[in-house]
Amino acid sequence: MKRIHLLVLLSALALTLAAGSARGSGSGSLVLAEVYAAGGNSGAAYANDYAELFNRGASPVAVDGWTLQYASAAGTSWQSTALSGTIPAGGRYLVQLASGGANGAALPTADATGTSNLAVTGGKVALVDDATALSCGASAGSCSSASSVEDLVGYGGAADYEGTGAAPAGNATNAVTRTDSCTDTDDNAADFATAPPDPK
Repeated sequence: MKRIHLLVLLSALALTLAAGSARGSGSGSLVLAEVYAAGGNSGAAYANDYAELFNRGASPVAVDGWTLQYASAAGTSWQSTALSGTIPAGGRYLVQLASGGANGAALPTADATGTSNLAVTGGKVALVDDATALSCGASAGSCSSASSVEDLVGYGGAADYEGTGAAPAGNATNAVTRTDSCTDTDDNAADFATAPPDPK
């Protein structure tokens, strides 16, 4: 009987550890698919900054209580946008952010709206599975190792990023876009490129 109890406890522990390992940057179903930081600027394709999430998993994911967070390239003070709802398998989730001016087309109807004004030359965007503001980001890997961070992209001159380097910075006509059908190898430099923005 003791042996059965021990096996049950060990199984429960294994499941707990597996669940824990499934958290953190790059290991879950949801990823940051696209970040556009030039919204409203001169020559901008769209009137607002935005970030788009993608559910690459086989099951829907509820994001109630989650946040999309942004910090400047070297900053450790993060601004949060509350998320809600459910992203279906293979679905996208559009987060509309601030505008730098009156230029560009309106975004499609967003799933969430925030006020973060993304810097074109560099910054950090994180998908966080709770509402607690991050306080990391001054050095590479400092935020992506946090258990609450589901995904992170540092772009341009960002001090923090996943992997070997930051993703390239976008511009008025290009977003920072995840490549290869939203593959996530936990390396921003390898996983992202610039491409014309395509919010959905």
